[in-house]
Amino acid sequence: MKFKAAILHRTGEALRIETVDAEPRAPDDVVVRIGATSLCHTDLEVIDGQLPYPLPIVLGHEAAGTIEAVGPAVSGLKQGDRVILSWNPHCGHCFYCTLDQPILCETYLKLGPQAVQFDGTTRLSLGGAPVHHMFYMASFAEYAIVPAQSAIKISPDMPFDRACLIGCGVMTGAGAALKVTRPAPGATVAVIGCGAVGLSAVQGARIAGAGAVIAVDVNPAKLEIAGALGASHGVNPSRDDAVGAIKRLTAGRGADVVIEAAGNEAAFKLAVEAVRPGGQVAWLGKVNVDREVAFRWGSLMGEKRIVRSSYGGARPSIDFPALAQLYLDGRLQLDPYISRRIALAEINDGFAALKRGEVIRSVVVF
Repeated sequence: MKFKAAILHRTGEALRIETVDAEPRAPDDVVVRIGATSLCHTDLEVIDGQLPYPLPIVLGHEAAGTIEAVGPAVSGLKQGDRVILSWNPHCGHCFYCTLDQPILCETYLKLGPQAVQFDGTTRLSLGGAPVHHMFYMASFAEYAIVPAQSAIKISPDMPFDRACLIGCGVMTGAGAALKVTRPAPGATVAVIGCGAVGLSAVQGARIAGAGAVIAVDVNPAKLEIAGALGASHGVNPSRDDAVGAIKRLTAGRGADVVIEAAGNEAAFKLAVEAVRPGGQVAWLGKVNVDREVAFRWGSLMGEKRIVRSSYGGARPSIDFPALAQLYLDGRLQLDPYISRRIALAEINDGFAALKRGEVIRSVVVF
């Protein structure tokens, strides 16, 4: 089969819209016609060369669509099913999978940097040469060929442009509250960074029953959105002493839970300073893996529990349909995340806007 895809040939350059050849090869392959796919900062890191991958590559890892075809070994899925795609296929039997930590699956971690599919090969080619897949998905294209476990069936009532957001940012942020930190009813939760991940953490904390949710961001517009989505307080660290503000709101103790979703050194440090003794910190953001981050030792004292979470404790087959239903029930708002709806041909403009900090999410709609 042939279809159009946005291909990165060299870091620092624009993506090119080209026609690729593609063919399912594994018995459990699923062909998905992409309905919508959103632009994430992780994609931008690859474009800018901060996150190295083999090139050429089709990026994109937040997507939803309709199943076009399934391989002979696929069960439980059929043509016409509406699905969200998950970027975390896993073997189910390695050391980490048996510990119920699929995000650390040994096969997943080994093959991921090679930008191939889960059997170690690519499904895409251009002029006879292989084209790589980001995160086992490569969703900046009209179609994606993925392993069956990456195609998660959802309600046919769920719109594609909102469904795609669940596949990464929403799962990571909401899951950090609902599955990783699990704040007690009435607890105070501070969320640092109010992009798509942070806004999802704000909503996850609200759904979990937090008594107060303190949103922290340097962008007043994002703080306003956070307030509309359930944050009870907003703090701008470029104007205020964020630690002092959080402590004033918590009788001097600090927040019970702090969820960091900004991805910079200042946010990591703020998280451990702002949490109370005995409280929990979840780091969701990231910097270059070789970069050192220093902390005031006293900020780490006091029986604080710190965890790094990459996917919000995701069990996609359970969590994606549940999050979609929360949206359909009106308990999880996703519409405010979408700053722009664009065509595939406009993808480079979308990334330029993301780099300038003008959007929460641009969504490519097919």
